[in-house]
Amino acid sequence: MNPLAATNRNFRHAARLLGLDSQLEKSLLMPHKEIKVECTIIKDDGSLASFEGFRVQHDNSRGTMKGGIRYHPEVEHGEVNALAQIMTWKTAVVNLPYGGAKGGIACDPKELSVRELERLTRVFTQKIHHFIGVNVDVPAPDMGTNAQTVSWIMDEYLKYHGYSPAIVTGKLIVGREATTGHGVIATEALLVDHGKLIEGRVGNWDLGLLGLVSCNLMVRIRCSDDVTNNMNPDELLFQECDVLIPCALGGVLTSKFLIICFRIEMVSYFKIAHRRENAGDVKAKFVVEAANHPVDPEADEILSKKGVIILPDIYANAGGVTVSYFEWVQNTQGFMWDEATVNLELKKYMKSAFGNIKKMCKTHDCNLRMGAFTLGVDRVARSTMLRGFEG
Repeated sequence: MNPLAATNRNFRHAARLLGLDSQLEKSLLMPHKEIKVECTIIKDDGSLASFEGFRVQHDNSRGTMKGGIRYHPEVEHGEVNALAQIMTWKTAVVNLPYGGAKGGIACDPKELSVRELERLTRVFTQKIHHFIGVNVDVPAPDMGTNAQTVSWIMDEYLKYHGYSPAIVTGKLIVGREATTGHGVIATEALLVDHGKLIEGRVGNWDLGLLGLVSCNLMVRIRCSDDVTNNMNPDELLFQECDVLIPCALGGVLTSKFLIICFRIEMVSYFKIAHRRENAGDVKAKFVVEAANHPVDPEADEILSKKGVIILPDIYANAGGVTVSYFEWVQNTQGFMWDEATVNLELKKYMKSAFGNIKKMCKTHDCNLRMGAFTLGVDRVARSTMLRGFEG
């Protein structure tokens, strides 16, 4: 099932549990604005190259729209639409004053030089600068982009609108890098809820979160090139462990094909293995979705029947956008927080969100995925109703 269909399916399930009106349901699914642009650049060899760029702004009922920009060959309208919608529910789950957006360019950044990437980013910004803004839509890095990318966006944007550091997040600031292991906070909340304690430092961020954490054995793998090159991708997802954390691209656990994803020092990698069903082979007790949409709906059902507890992406990886919110707040206020403050506030937001998800699970007699979706959708629906539909 493609990401958009899967996201819509989860939304509609949550809408039924909440008893939403059918017209309101339709309104919440429909994107606020969809932008598609053509980006042509002169390459280093003098030839011309054209790329498709996208920005989907899904919802602004709760505030400024927020979402990353990814550079990847598989970027297309449906994927960007799904990720923008996920951002709407995700920001609502952790109760940020944000709505959802997402963008991307269909390109392979590995095949472009740094100068070509800069040209492409600046052309893309020229095409969308009228549609983004500090209080409208704030981009951030995503797959295939980084702090340099958003710095180019900021620099190009200021040519039209003046100096606006809050126009993007994900810049190199104190406290941002140290929160890369934000998924550990979500994992800790889940395990404590099940009476398990984490001993020591799990997923130590400076070693890289490889995707496999065992609370009993405390597996810690130093991410060297030698370890990576010698790892059999089939072995990663099917180890005896307490917690499996799929990272990077979606589609890791599926009933159709297998993509192995992992992160090494904040860089995402993936390997495609042979096609086969794989969800039934997972031996982990818990799956924490650090990636967006790593478990497709069919695999979700298989894992649930096996008794595997899944912590959904719209909560498990919401620490990233929460830290982005802190950066945006600092930029708009012109006041810097120290790293300890960032980490303390992040923990407060994530723990509060988990408690609210559990309440929705109890209210609607549902699993964590639907607990998170009902929480996010309910908050957006209430804001939409309060603001009204005219004007």
